[in-house]
Amino acid sequence: MAARRDFADLEDVERETVDGPEVYAKAMELSERFGHHLFDTLYHAAALLIPDSALLTADRAYYNKARLAGQISLLEDVPRPQP
Repeated sequence: MAARRDFADLEDVERETVDGPEVYAKAMELSERFGHHLFDTLYHAAALLIPDSALLTADRAYYNKARLAGQISLLEDVPRPQP
């Protein structure tokens, strides 16, 4: 099944996680600064706290507000491989 194969591929991706008060503090700062839901800003906060990472989002409204904070890209701007 393609879904199982895709999930297996995701498991092989190298990733780093963050937790603790610093990610929540950064998310609250972003939420207040950009007037956006805390839930959404948690992902951006995590990206900002992990070196060489970025939030990839399809949410143009959030992207337009938050792009100057850095480490955020709009999904539609990512080049897609040709079949």
